[in-house]
This record gives sequence, C-alpha cells and structure tokens, in this order.
Amino acid sequence: MPRKVEKSDETETDTLQPNEQQPNSAQDEIEHLNKMLGEVLTYLSDDEVEEIDIEYLLKNTEGLREWWDGFRERNRKSIEKEIMKSLGSLPIKELENIREQIKAKS
Repeated sequence: MPRKVEKSDETETDTLQPNEQQPNSAQDEIEHLNKMLGEVLTYLSDDEVEEIDIEYLLKNTEGLREWWDGFRERNRKSIEKEIMKSLGSLPIKELENIREQIKAKS
C-alpha cells in the first residue's frame, strides 16, 4: 500500500490510483495466462496431433515462450538447492563426470 504523503495539494484519488491499477494489471495477467492455457489445451486435445511438439507450442502461443523463460529463471534457485542436496549422495565417479561436463562448458 502506498504511503500517504502529507502534501496539502494531493487528493485522496491520487493516493488510491496506484492500488487501483494493480488489480487491473493482475487481472490482465490472469486473462493472458488463461488465454495461453486455453491455446495449449486446445492443441493437446486435438485428435489430429499425433506427437506433442513443445517448440510448436512455444512459437505459436503468443507470450508462452517469454512466460516459460521467466518461469524457469524464477525457479533457478530451487533447482540449484536441489542439485546441491543431491551432490552429497552421488558416487565419486558421477561427481567427476559432472565436473568434466562443467569444464567443457566453460
């Protein structure tokens, strides 16, 4: 909630304006997500589609690739924690393989 500024020329509607805009943007986001979900489910439920093509969905569903990339980035920390926890239980051979893969990417 925005803080009230003690200026005498500020009206009550000026302080409410940011709050009023947030539900609209949240509602717009919900509508956009609903549209993407509908398009994806329409594709998945199409009897003529024999093989699900994720790349097709990402290319042809407006905003889906951007949403997916953002979702993956937001979950990066949890993936890193999960990997760190599992490293302790891996045999040394697998740890060495992982180290080699990391070195190859660097």
